[in-house]
Amino acid sequence: MEMLIRAREMSIWCLCRLVLRALPKIFAFSPSLLKTFQRDEHVHPPLIEAAIVGSELPVDILVDIFALLEIPDLVRAGSVCSSWNAAYTSLCSLGMYRWPQAPCLFYTSESDADTVACLYSLTEKRVYKVTLPEPPIRNRNLIGSSYGWLVTADEMSELHMVNPITGEQFALPSVTTIEQVKPIYDDADAIQEYELLQYYGEEEFSTPEVYALDKLRDSLYVKAFVFSETSSGSWIVVLLHNPIAQLSFAKVADCSWTWLPPNTYYHDCVYTDGLLFAVTSIGGIDAFDLTGPTVSRKVIIDRSKDFIFEQLYLVQAPCGDLLQVWRTQDVAKPAEDEEIFMETRKIMLYNVNMKEKKLVEVNGLQDHVLFLGLSQSFFQSAHEYPQLKTNHVYLTDDDTGFALWKSHRRDVGVFNLENNSMEEIVSPRLWCSWPAPIWITPNLSKMSTGNK
Repeated sequence: MEMLIRAREMSIWCLCRLVLRALPKIFAFSPSLLKTFQRDEHVHPPLIEAAIVGSELPVDILVDIFALLEIPDLVRAGSVCSSWNAAYTSLCSLGMYRWPQAPCLFYTSESDADTVACLYSLTEKRVYKVTLPEPPIRNRNLIGSSYGWLVTADEMSELHMVNPITGEQFALPSVTTIEQVKPIYDDADAIQEYELLQYYGEEEFSTPEVYALDKLRDSLYVKAFVFSETSSGSWIVVLLHNPIAQLSFAKVADCSWTWLPPNTYYHDCVYTDGLLFAVTSIGGIDAFDLTGPTVSRKVIIDRSKDFIFEQLYLVQAPCGDLLQVWRTQDVAKPAEDEEIFMETRKIMLYNVNMKEKKLVEVNGLQDHVLFLGLSQSFFQSAHEYPQLKTNHVYLTDDDTGFALWKSHRRDVGVFNLENNSMEEIVSPRLWCSWPAPIWITPNLSKMSTGNK
């Protein structure tokens, strides 16, 4: 890793030497460069760091150099001229880009257009702007992030996956194929409203509720996950949804969602070796085998305690073990001009002992950091990214009682596990309260699907 870092630094140094004489050609050839992947002038000066005059180096050498760039620099380089774009396209299409990426905070800003979003780089402490495809990102709900893909709900409450770096987007199975959702049609046979049936398993616990097309998403969706199937090279999307936090899933090219009854009150999921592990609100863990023609469920841990008021997460540790994470939030005392908001007060870590079916408390993260929120929960090594703080948890809002309050202050920050204190990621806060900010790890991967 150290040799790769040095090689990358030397490559960027060489690129920077050439940019001074290449700038006139860059902007004459590609005026869209600054618009396509623009840096926020409030965070840093408007510089272009990496440039090679396309006619000076062959594509294969450009590919080798581009492979060592961070994704924001790589995308900018690919928009400069035809030879650079050829190198960028080859790098992406051949799957040669392997440089690990640090997570970014994805959010929107009131000063930008509705289709523009921001990526705050934790390692560079800079903001990059990207333009996403329609519908406008400001009009969507963000309900998940995994492998560089966002899962969003539009104003018809339909779900889409979008890669904010590449702009690739496709629709997920229709909301009307979720087990408890039924469309209500008008006289012209167009969907007018949705009916949300209130049952799980075979038990109906309440009367159905009717929602406008753009309102169902606020009550239906809790969280979404994108998982890679390493054996087949395919993808699975798992949906955590109401009523009472049930699970459904869809594989790439599926036309409908598959319901996973009969349990409820799930909080988080992780997928490994064909098994989906899901944690419940009382600390129980269920395992679903998604590889066969029918899905089977196995109870790993029935419950950890009778009542849990924390937000629970399930994450795979670098060693391969499963960890439960309990996040305690409470109502903070707002300033005079602020509404109430939730604030993280404590985080506990537990190793899941699968054999003895119990939890064992873990003391700290050692040389790692943890990311929690509406994104998939994941670890990062502080050795690979020394700008990140060891034994800290990077948080975004995902409390279902408050995360959907669109004017709410967000529980976003860096939590110190040693003293239970929280600090700002960046000050002043740059993000809109809606859609709620979310972690994303930039990724150039493409998905092959028939549902584009």
